[in-house]
Amino acid sequence: MKHVLYLALSVAVALLAACASDSDKFKPVELGPNPALLGVRSVWQAKMGAVDFVLTAKVDGVALTLASSDGTVVALDTRTGADLWRVNVGHPIAAGVGSDGQITAVVTQTNELVALKSGILRWRVPLFAQVLTAPLVAGARVFVLGGDRSVSAFDAQSGRQLWQYQQSADALVLRQAGVLMAVGDTLVVGMSGHLLGLNPSNGAVVWDAPIANPRGNNEIERLVDLVEGVSRQGTSVCVRAFQSSVGCVDNGRVSWSRPAQGFVGLAGDAQWLYGVESDGKVLTWRRSDGAPGWVSYRLFHHTLTRPLVSASALVFGDEAGRVHWLARGDGALLARTQTDGSALATAIVQAGSAVVAVTRSGGIFAFQAQ
Repeated sequence: MKHVLYLALSVAVALLAACASDSDKFKPVELGPNPALLGVRSVWQAKMGAVDFVLTAKVDGVALTLASSDGTVVALDTRTGADLWRVNVGHPIAAGVGSDGQITAVVTQTNELVALKSGILRWRVPLFAQVLTAPLVAGARVFVLGGDRSVSAFDAQSGRQLWQYQQSADALVLRQAGVLMAVGDTLVVGMSGHLLGLNPSNGAVVWDAPIANPRGNNEIERLVDLVEGVSRQGTSVCVRAFQSSVGCVDNGRVSWSRPAQGFVGLAGDAQWLYGVESDGKVLTWRRSDGAPGWVSYRLFHHTLTRPLVSASALVFGDEAGRVHWLARGDGALLARTQTDGSALATAIVQAGSAVVAVTRSGGIFAFQAQ
């Protein structure tokens, strides 16, 4: 098997920054006082262990499912923050969380896929490749995207492997969560700079849509993995290729693709896509054709999560545990709230009427716009 090296995001950004001009090495823009143009209140707080892996938060109904590095998986009531259940799977966690509201799945650092039901262990099976992307639980199956460019399907009740799809592994793979989702009856997967549609019953390729093609003189410059954080509207799926481009695919066909220099995923609505560039600029693109919209420099040179499109604003977290609320129409700063001061561990998620931020220190904070 070809040896695969995993490029950590922090290393990638440092290497890219080293290649940048001096004009790119500015201090983060001064944020100024909270404008408080939008009323935001704290509705509840909770706590779990620290998070040092690529966490994906999962919301199903009133359950918010999270995991911490020490092996704890917890489901919280989105209305109150109280535990619905909490369990330790016995080993540190490498990737998670995936859930369909019934079965919850994580991958441990010992390369085991672990499935729980209501906090009770159902099964665990060994994997043969490192996993950085949260498993997908859908259609009575658990799907796993491996760092060796493999996709595997397991029976959600028994853990029996059903099939595996394998592409040849690149010499270098981004140490960041990739794209793994269901769109109708198709399993949609990011493979390098391509978005693939697979038959979930047998792993056969249904369509292949190129978003970005590797270019450059070395393996780092040629890295164009699709990153977690997808905007879907019906059959339209819009994604980001690492430090390369953004684009949309509809029914397996590329609608458009444009150059972009970011490393976190996208958010969007029926008309617009919203994304963060690696320098902290917030950009927008028209969903139908990729035409550029407004640009905001209000968070320039801050390290931001991908945005959440809430009813009242675009919501971002940053490296200092702040939560920023920007106007969807023009990017104006509406409000700023604070968590525990540690960086956000994952993108902010909508949980009922609240938005929830999770920090690297394991703080869980729910806010509500008034």
